[in-house]
Amino acid sequence: MRAVIQRVTQAQVSVESKIVGRIEQGLLVLLGVAKGDSATDLEYLVDKVSGLRVFEDEQGKMNLDLKTIGGAALVVSQFTLFGDVRRGKRPSFTEAAAPEVADQLYQLFCQQIESRGIPVQRGIFQADMQVSLTNDGPVTILLDSRKIL
Repeated sequence: MRAVIQRVTQAQVSVESKIVGRIEQGLLVLLGVAKGDSATDLEYLVDKVSGLRVFEDEQGKMNLDLKTIGGAALVVSQFTLFGDVRRGKRPSFTEAAAPEVADQLYQLFCQQIESRGIPVQRGIFQADMQVSLTNDGPVTILLDSRKIL
């Protein structure tokens, strides 16, 4: 599993010009699922995202996590995180998980973040989505459950 996490002051996702998910302060999580990802990969990313200390404390240091600041997560499935352009210029998505597997792990990821007391808004799996955000900082973190980026 792979995630791009952005600290935001606001973010929203729309499908067919209708807002389907919106948050104020929190994290936008673009989540990709690869072939062979397992419960171990899921647990690793849930733990990292829910505990990521990227919000500033009273001294201005990134020391607070999402739950501590009362923020929310907007989680959007994004298979293109596994686009491979090492050969040519057109991405290959052969490393992305099959849709039925990816959707199951995406839904479990959202549920497990929620089970930690963090409000979660979602995109719509396999929909053509438009995501808008205000990246705060900017702070953007890349996470991969199988290797260091």
